[in-house]
Amino acid sequence: MRAIQENQLRHRDAHAYPHQKTLEIGTRDTEHQSVDLCWRVKDASEAEEETEQEHQPAEKPEKKPEKRKRVAEKAVKAKKKKNEQKEHVTPAKKENEDEKSSKPKRKRKKKKTITDVLASSEPKPGSPADMQALVTQYFSDKRSVIEQEELKLQNSCFLSSNDLTHSLSSYLKQVCPKWAKIQKQHAEKSSVVLLIVCSSALRTIELIKQLTTFRGEAKAIKLFAKHIKVEEQVKLLQKGITHIGVGTPGRISALIEKEGLNLQALKYLVLDWNWRDQKLRRMVDIPEIKVDLMKLLDNGILTGCKEDKVKIGLF
Repeated sequence: MRAIQENQLRHRDAHAYPHQKTLEIGTRDTEHQSVDLCWRVKDASEAEEETEQEHQPAEKPEKKPEKRKRVAEKAVKAKKKKNEQKEHVTPAKKENEDEKSSKPKRKRKKKKTITDVLASSEPKPGSPADMQALVTQYFSDKRSVIEQEELKLQNSCFLSSNDLTHSLSSYLKQVCPKWAKIQKQHAEKSSVVLLIVCSSALRTIELIKQLTTFRGEAKAIKLFAKHIKVEEQVKLLQKGITHIGVGTPGRISALIEKEGLNLQALKYLVLDWNWRDQKLRRMVDIPEIKVDLMKLLDNGILTGCKEDKVKIGLF
């Protein structure tokens, strides 16, 4: 009976409330739709998270410029502080510079060279006193007091000096009036009667050219080191009789040491004392030539002067 009653009630409800089934169906559809939406929302959120993760490494390097900006700003601030400190210090320095600039600047004096001294001074002819002073000055620290006294020469050892008006030929004619007779008497090889000492090879050639009016038939020889070996000059001196030797003190000393030139027949020693080169230097103003000249004088000429065999002339 109960079953029959329940079936009757269902038929009533179906006829009385026909829309109830539709509601149940609608609710079911909405439930399915809501589930679909939830899945879609989840998918969208997951996609957004993935995109954010992909963009994160690109955002990180953007933070570095900010750090660099901070470092740059700190460096700029530090420079500003230093500049401010310098500004506080520089006024004192500027004041010191102004004081220095107000003071008159001292000009540095240039060291005078030999050419400057000789250019300002008038040329003076050499004298025996000049040569004597040069010899004593050179040997002052090389010889004892007694030996220095022995180096002193008397006035009779010197010929008359050139007063800057003579040529070489005219000077030699004045100093050696009996030259023609002397050159005929000379008959020894490897020796000369007249020895002219100058500073260079070019000056040697000039002096030999100036000897033409004086020497006559006498033979002259060049005694310098340029392009000529010592052995060749020794052979030339041994071949024949030479009357006049013109050359540099270094080569003449070398020939004396090697016994290529002896001083037994030497009577006149003429020094090219007053001539000056392009730098206005005399022969004795050049250190190397001065040393060679002192060596030559000490190599037998000073002893010959004391024995009254050799006379010295300053041309």
